[in-house]
Amino acid sequence: MTGNRMPPIAAQQPPARDHGGGIDAAARRYGGARADWIDLSTGINPVPYPLPPLPPEAWTALPDHAAQTALTLSARALWSVPDGAAILAAPGASALIARIPALHPAGTAHIPGPTYNEHAAAFRAHGWQITETGTGTPAQAQVAVHPNNPTGAWADPDTLTAPLCIIDESFCDIAPDRSLIAQAARPGCIVIKSFGKFWGLAGMRLGFAIGDPALIDRLAGMLGPWPVSGPALRVGQIALSDTAWAKETRARLAGDAARLDALMTGAGARVQGGTPLFRLYHVGDAQDWQTRLAHAHIWTRTFPYSRHWLRLGLPAPDDWPRIEAAL
Repeated sequence: MTGNRMPPIAAQQPPARDHGGGIDAAARRYGGARADWIDLSTGINPVPYPLPPLPPEAWTALPDHAAQTALTLSARALWSVPDGAAILAAPGASALIARIPALHPAGTAHIPGPTYNEHAAAFRAHGWQITETGTGTPAQAQVAVHPNNPTGAWADPDTLTAPLCIIDESFCDIAPDRSLIAQAARPGCIVIKSFGKFWGLAGMRLGFAIGDPALIDRLAGMLGPWPVSGPALRVGQIALSDTAWAKETRARLAGDAARLDALMTGAGARVQGGTPLFRLYHVGDAQDWQTRLAHAHIWTRTFPYSRHWLRLGLPAPDDWPRIEAAL
């Protein structure tokens, strides 16, 4: 070191928010290779949509307008999107969640908890104040996770009155009749859809914002000209058009959720809530349950705000014997 120059100060990283996943860290702690583990810590469909063959240009060419239009039309038909609402495909729902708070001047955002924590984090990052109760001064923004993660509770559309309303339907494809997609025609409203969870292709990073055309246009400007990869555009369009697969998948998920409930309640847990993609249980000590299952190389989800809540996704078909033996 020469003169009075000081070494650079390392940038502080924000504290990590708790999420599902993290199999690599679990394997380092409890042993085994990654392939040895069953990951039940997420709410991702364990039987993904079968990947179709893709033409070489899906990988080699910039995504074209025709492919984007085809995906948008499939999404509009599947979700019965109102004529007055616009659709934007994005590289995952999380990319939209991170940007949406910038669409309105910062104020107070009502985000009932407990719920998916990326919403509050995104609003705070843009200077918003967060309230969970919704009492006092009316909020300038509201977030409804519908159905809620992790409780599975459904939102009441009559309570969504803020100038900026976000309805996160990342898990709603398990019950399309419960969708609040009609709200997407309202000024100031955006409905978020996730592709990765129900179709089981989370690594593809595909999500949708549906709603107020003025807000959707601004979001499109934030994401840039090619927000979705060519392979994701083509796979998404084919998968969203396959209504027979979706119907069969809903029936299978419902049956598997009931099977998991029977196993867990037989082992002493109580059903607290959830959806057909993930189940929430009340147990005596969630950390103890997670640890015991981890020794069998089964990873589950606990929550920092509850010592009794344990969330499990659904096992893949070949994994049921190991789940049954561990319980």
